[in-house]
Amino acid sequence: MVDGLALLIAPLRMIALLEESLVVSPSIMNWSGLSAVLGVILLVEGGELSYYPLWLIVGLAMLGKGIFFLWASDEQRVMVLRWCLKREAVDYRFWGLGLCALSLLLLDSVGAL
Repeated sequence: MVDGLALLIAPLRMIALLEESLVVSPSIMNWSGLSAVLGVILLVEGGELSYYPLWLIVGLAMLGKGIFFLWASDEQRVMVLRWCLKREAVDYRFWGLGLCALSLLLLDSVGAL
């Protein structure tokens, strides 16, 4: 939710901070495996959640992203990151809106709302 709100409020500032963190600490990409693992957990354990088709798609996307960033060459990673980080501010706001919606749906699925 916080990432989504940050992208809604100050998208270009958040992207600048992300670019800076990737330059200062490129080893942050090693955490991509965590995305893949969490995607698998969501796929395996998400069957009991409401909106299961949505969590299936999200889990597959997390798994795909994690595997790509783990196994892709440095050149491919840089190309994809450069493409992702050079969008217009409105594009980031749509991603922020999507992240906020996903977080609210997940909270509803686990009964927290």
